[in-house]
Amino acid sequence: MTESPSQGKLKLSILDIATIMTGRSAAETLKDSLDRIQLGDQLGYTRYWFAEHHNTENQVSTSPEIMIANAGAHTKNIRVGAGGIMLPNHSPLKVVENFLTLEAMYPKRIDLGIGRAAGTDGLTALALRRSRDAVNSYDFPEQLDETLAFFSKDFPSDHPFSQITPFPGESSMPDIYMLGSSNGGVQFAIQKGLGFVFASYLAPHLAVPMLRAYKENFKPSKFLSKPQSMMSMIVITAETDEEAQYLAGPVELFWAKLQTSGTIPTFPTLEEASRHTYSPAEESARKQNKDRFIIGGINKVAAQLERLAEQAMIDEVMLLDFYTEKDASHNAYRLLAKAFLQ
Repeated sequence: MTESPSQGKLKLSILDIATIMTGRSAAETLKDSLDRIQLGDQLGYTRYWFAEHHNTENQVSTSPEIMIANAGAHTKNIRVGAGGIMLPNHSPLKVVENFLTLEAMYPKRIDLGIGRAAGTDGLTALALRRSRDAVNSYDFPEQLDETLAFFSKDFPSDHPFSQITPFPGESSMPDIYMLGSSNGGVQFAIQKGLGFVFASYLAPHLAVPMLRAYKENFKPSKFLSKPQSMMSMIVITAETDEEAQYLAGPVELFWAKLQTSGTIPTFPTLEEASRHTYSPAEESARKQNKDRFIIGGINKVAAQLERLAEQAMIDEVMLLDFYTEKDASHNAYRLLAKAFLQ
């Protein structure tokens, strides 16, 4: 894994789940993603990751590998990767072949983030895996071991897969990270000596303790000699606190509805969010969700990011994009780059 020493400034990266905003099409959403990654490349962001979700009406992030290939072709320096590949949905060999191919196409620029969840509902998981036994069994540890062994070509000689050579064989390995939103993923990252990314927006109260535990207990491996960790978070920023709060209206409402309705709602517009009257249940959810987001003017946000990074013992944060307006999104990334990267 590529390692870079801390330069005293926080490194910034972007996580894209390709949410289709109201009034946009899937094609426009994918074009917006490409424009965003090119901006990140120009501004000096470290990496740009695509998530994997299935059977989610307002998300088009079903095929991270394809999106990575397209992004790599239109950028020069920024690392591109998956955040992540939901390993239970895939054959380890096929994941390795895909990412060795990407690494051959864009050497030293590819990241593989590995998740333990399905990223979808049970029926869709069955359609992906083609077997009820595969859906109902838990064999992630074996899947991860196979994936790592294929990459490092070190199956025991008596293992049947030792006779299989993933191609393109001359490719270097991508950088490999475990994803986590609980205490499960971090244990694999520690024991296998992999990078680690914690989704703080899913479990904000666990983010700091899990990232500190990773840093303090990491075991060096052939993949990584020193711990390398990140926190992914939802950040909404602008020049002023007032503008940032207005821009955050849709994501706050979306999460409140998500938790109170039990279904994935359509992503609201700025106007809808500003006019919405919260029900008591939604208002309660909104208050409970406050730690999922960092919202504010750039000075306030920069200070919060620095404080969180110090507490979590990290030198890089991954920003989950939840802006409804393209101009506001680009402006925010420019403000953050000016604060940390330039």
